[in-house]
Amino acid sequence: MSGRFSLRTRLLLAVCAITLLTLSIADIAIYTSLKSYLYGQVDSTLQLSHRAIEAAASGGDGQDRSGVGEPSQPVGLPGRAQLPGASNFCGVGRESAPGMYIEVRTAQNKTANGELCPAFAPGKRSYSPKLPAVITGFANSPSDPNEPVVYLTVPSTSKGGPLFRVRASELPNGAILIVADPTNNILNTLGQLVLLEVFVTAGALVGAVILGLWLVRVGLRPLRDVVRTAEVIAEGDLVHRVPNATTRTEVGHVATALNVMLERIQESFRDLQASEDRLRRFVSDASHELRTPIAAVSAYAQLFQQGARERTEDLPRVMDGIERETRRMTRLVEDLLLLTRFDEDQTLNREPVELVGLVVEAVETARTVGPGWPIDFRADEPIEVMGDWGALRQVVDNLLANVRAHTPEGTTSTVQVGQIGDEAFVEVRDDGPGITDEQAALVFERFFRADPSRSRETGGAGLGLAIVATILRAHGGRAVAEANTGGGAVFRVLLPVLDPSEREADENEQF
Repeated sequence: MSGRFSLRTRLLLAVCAITLLTLSIADIAIYTSLKSYLYGQVDSTLQLSHRAIEAAASGGDGQDRSGVGEPSQPVGLPGRAQLPGASNFCGVGRESAPGMYIEVRTAQNKTANGELCPAFAPGKRSYSPKLPAVITGFANSPSDPNEPVVYLTVPSTSKGGPLFRVRASELPNGAILIVADPTNNILNTLGQLVLLEVFVTAGALVGAVILGLWLVRVGLRPLRDVVRTAEVIAEGDLVHRVPNATTRTEVGHVATALNVMLERIQESFRDLQASEDRLRRFVSDASHELRTPIAAVSAYAQLFQQGARERTEDLPRVMDGIERETRRMTRLVEDLLLLTRFDEDQTLNREPVELVGLVVEAVETARTVGPGWPIDFRADEPIEVMGDWGALRQVVDNLLANVRAHTPEGTTSTVQVGQIGDEAFVEVRDDGPGITDEQAALVFERFFRADPSRSRETGGAGLGLAIVATILRAHGGRAVAEANTGGGAVFRVLLPVLDPSEREADENEQF
C-alpha cells in the first residue's frame, strides 16, 4: 500500500479510519446504553403495573367489582386461590396497566377464564404478543426474592405488529401473570438515534477529511521545501538550502540534517575544486620549471653533436652546462618527491629535539654558505619539541636560504628562538625589500614566486617555503609570514612545546 499511495493520501486514510472507528465505537456504546436504559424503564413500568394486577388477580383487594354491593364471585380453581370473574378481569387490568397486554395462565398453562386483554392504543388496532407455549427460565426478582420472574422480548401475533416487552411472574396460587407492553416508542427512539448517529458520523468524517487535509498540508510543507531544495540542488545550485528548518518537528529534523549535509557537500565540492585548481597549477608550474633545464640540456646536447666534441675549448662549457642543468632538475624532482611524501604519508621519526641547538647549527651553516648575509642569533633558554630532527633542520635551512635568494647581499637577518604559551617559535626577520600582505598570504604555496617574471636571478623554483609549510603541518605546527614594520619580512615558525608525558613515554620506549 505504501508504494501505491502518496504520504498525504495515507495520512488522510489513517485519519478517516481512526475517526470512523472512534465514532462507530461511540455510536454503538450510545445505542446500547440508550437501549438498555429504555428497556429498563419499560421493565420498571411493567413491575409497577404488575403489582396492582397481581393483587386483583389474586382476589385479595376485597373491592366490590360487581356493582351490587357484594364482592364479585371468583371463578373457582381447584385447590388454589380464586381469580376474579371474567366479566371484570380486563377492567381491573386496564385500570392498572392501560394499553398493555394482560393474561393470567393457570397452573395447567391455560388462560384463566379464557380471557385475554390485548394491547391497544386509542384509535388503533389491538395486538397480542406471540408468547411461547410454555414459559420457562423464571428467577427470583431482585425487588421481591420470593417472586420468580422472567423478562422476554417477543414479536406480535399479527403481521406488521410491534415488538413486545413481556414480564411473566409466578403467583402464590401457582398461576402465571403475564404483562406485556408494546415497544413502538423504544424502536422509534432507537431508529431516530441511528439516523442521527449516521448523519453525525458522516458529518464528522467530512470535517475530519477537511481538517486532516489542511493539517497534512501544513505539516508536510517543510517536506515539500525539502523536495524543492533537492530538485534545485540536482540542477547544480549548491548554495540553496531548506528554508525555516527547525528541530522541533520530525520533518524539521530532516530539513536540518539535509542542510547540514548540503553544507558539507558544498565544502567538499569547494575543497575538491580547490584541489583540482592546485593540481592544475602544480602541473603547470612543474612543467614550466622543468622545461627550462630540459631545454638547456637539449641545447647543450645539440651543440655537442654539432661539433663541440671536436673543439676542445667548447667541450668543458658544454659538459658544465649539462651538469648544472641536471643538478637543477635533480633538486626540483627531489623537492617534489619530498612534498609528495609528506602529502601521502606524514609519519615522521619523532623524538625530543632541542630547538636552540638545532637552529645554532643551521645559522652557522648559513654564515658559511652566505657570508655576505650577516645573521644575528638570539635565544633565552633551551626549548624542546617533539619531531623529526632532519625535517626541522630543513625548515630552518630553507628559511635562511630564502633570505639569501630574495634579498640583496648585505641584508642583515635576525634569528630568534623562544616560547609563547605552549608553543615554541623560530623567527627569521630581515631588513630586505620585504613583502606585501598579498604576497604574505600566498608565499607558502607551491611554485609561488613574488617575481612575476619567474627569473632565476630572483629566486628558485618556489618550493622552499612550500616544503617548510608541509613539514610544519606534519609536526602539528604552522608557519606565518608578514611584512616587517621597519622594512623587510618576518617568517615565523610555531611548534608545540614538548609535553613532559611525551618525554617519559619516549624514555620508556628507549629502555
